[in-house]
Amino acid sequence: MAGIPHDHYEPKTGGERWLHRRLPVLGLVYDTIMIPTPKNLNWMWIWGIVLAFCLALQIGTGVVLVMHYSPDTDLAFASVEHIMRDVNGGFMLRYMHANGASLFFVAVYMHIFRGLYYGSYKEPREVTWIIGILMYLLMMGTAFMGYVLPWGQMSFWGATVITGLFGAIPFVGETLQTWLLGGPAVDNYTLTRFFSLHYLMPMVLAGLTLVHIWAFHTTGNNNPTGVEVRRDSKDIAKRDTLPFWPYFVIKDLFALVVILAVFFAVVGFMPNYLGHPDNYIEANPLATPAHIVPEWYFLPFYAILRAFTGDVWVVMGASWITGGIIDAKFFGVLAMFGAIAVMALVPWLDTSRVRSGRYRPLFRWFFALLIVDFMLLMWCGAMPAEEPYASISLVAAAYWFAYFLVILPLLGVLERPVAAPATIEDDFNAHYAPHTGGTQTLVKPAE
Repeated sequence: MAGIPHDHYEPKTGGERWLHRRLPVLGLVYDTIMIPTPKNLNWMWIWGIVLAFCLALQIGTGVVLVMHYSPDTDLAFASVEHIMRDVNGGFMLRYMHANGASLFFVAVYMHIFRGLYYGSYKEPREVTWIIGILMYLLMMGTAFMGYVLPWGQMSFWGATVITGLFGAIPFVGETLQTWLLGGPAVDNYTLTRFFSLHYLMPMVLAGLTLVHIWAFHTTGNNNPTGVEVRRDSKDIAKRDTLPFWPYFVIKDLFALVVILAVFFAVVGFMPNYLGHPDNYIEANPLATPAHIVPEWYFLPFYAILRAFTGDVWVVMGASWITGGIIDAKFFGVLAMFGAIAVMALVPWLDTSRVRSGRYRPLFRWFFALLIVDFMLLMWCGAMPAEEPYASISLVAAAYWFAYFLVILPLLGVLERPVAAPATIEDDFNAHYAPHTGGTQTLVKPAE
């Protein structure tokens, strides 16, 4: 589809013209920062720049940390202590890297839930959404492997538990687990593999980030109304949009400064608040921690993994139908990855013709419950695998799947949305320029 009409780069000096004919990089930069952006974007659209900052921070601090790290089971724990105690600024680099991962996931969860609420996954942005979910999976893999590198107790036993999940896959599980570990158990070969992949995956993530930006620059940004920018002519499009520079760049930078003030307060005054004290004990295969938990950003899906035990009727049914091929452990693995898969499929599961949740009254209630459900799953994931947490996890997991597989498809049929603005300009004037005296034209969405 055609892009939003806007002014393109025109080289002015002889040097610019020479470079533009051979490598139009200046035009690419100009078109990127001057892209027409819906002028009614609210503060939920600031997480993109936070994510970009986090990616740069993690790669930058990671490159320096790896200069002092030894990926060997006999040396890894001591090398981390060396970074903390002997390397100039090493403690700050490590704390920024560790807490940077948490900020990364805070930003990505805000980014994902904003997209779910405002319908950023709907046509024509399905590919942009799928790329975003792939980036999220890469983030999870990178974070998990990075958590193993300090070779503390929680690192070792977390790796043992998570890699053990692959062994639950019928027929190929044992081979896959051995390949991943580099042997029959978590050992030096495992650490070496994880170190290599932890170093590689952020580079792949950076490449996918460029594709993600390219994708939404092609289709244009979504906005709180879900109404598309008018593309009749350049003058009409300008009434709905503003250039990304300077308007949204300054807004994003201001938000980034505020968020970084909180981030550096955490790094400076409570750097281990989100960590686990057992990870300051060197890995010991003969001493199992009382309670093995992953990092906080994995907890919702960890709770889903543990929710489906052998006495749950759906697990018993699946086991009976497949002749025991799908047992409780494998069902939990399927549920954990399925919880992410349903997010990837949401462009096709949501049957409503209205894009933005702002104009869907019933949807807003169910979406609010989804957020509460996500927080509840996070809390359950941090609790022991016993009652009442097991039952709460099962109910919360059931709602998570019901929201995507049942509620969203039915809402598109049953819900009666309210009227939406006819244009982005109308919405902007209604919220930010009431003194202009303009009228807001409303249209009823298609039944």
